[in-house]
Amino acid sequence: MNLTEQGIKDIKNAPKRFEEAIQTINKMGGKMTAFFTTMGKYDYVAIGEAPNDEVAMTFLLGLAAQGNVRTTTLKAFSKDELAKFVSKLPSNK
Repeated sequence: MNLTEQGIKDIKNAPKRFEEAIQTINKMGGKMTAFFTTMGKYDYVAIGEAPNDEVAMTFLLGLAAQGNVRTTTLKAFSKDELAKFVSKLPSNK
C-alpha cells in the first residue's frame, strides 16, 4: 500500500484506521495475518486471507474508497498449490 496525500496528512490516525480495517476484514470472514510499515517503494505491506476473491476485492475497494491508501495486490499460492499446478503440466518428452 501507498499513502495518498490525504493519508499522510492524517497519519496520526493511521493506527486507528488499521484497527478498523482489521475489524472490517474479520466481519467479512477474512483475517489479517501480518502488517508492516516499510521503507522504500511501499509505505505498508499487509498479508491477509479472505474466504474468496469477491470478499478480498470488496474489502480492498472499501479501503481505497476511504482515500488514505492505494493498494497493489498479489494473489499468493502455497508451495503445495504450486506442486499441484506443476503436476498438471504436460510432459516435455
